Amino acid sequence: MGLALDFARAVLPLVIMGGISVFVILRMKHKYEDGTLGKKKTKGAQNLLDSLIPFGMMIGIAVAVLLSIFSAISLLSAMTWGPGIGFLFGYFAYEIYSKEDESHS
Repeated sequence: MGLALDFARAVLPLVIMGGISVFVILRMKHKYEDGTLGKKKTKGAQNLLDSLIPFGMMIGIAVAVLLSIFSAISLLSAMTWGPGIGFLFGYFAYEIYSKEDESHS
């Protein structure tokens, strides 16, 4: 029983974060094929839009490392959860920011 629990603790975060990654990649692929990716008028705004997902991953890893330092969460587990959650939040920020222009037009 202990071996199965240890295995589940090691594999479950990878499976969940893999599912999140596949979801985001398939949604972005669908948007690309439909031609509905976010477009901004200025180059600076477009660069910000394009960097939201990687920036979300960097914020996620930073928060995860800080949490692992100050709590009982292991660093290895934090290194899995942090970028995965940041990837998802970066995608949501991308969606919100890409639709912001349409509502003001």
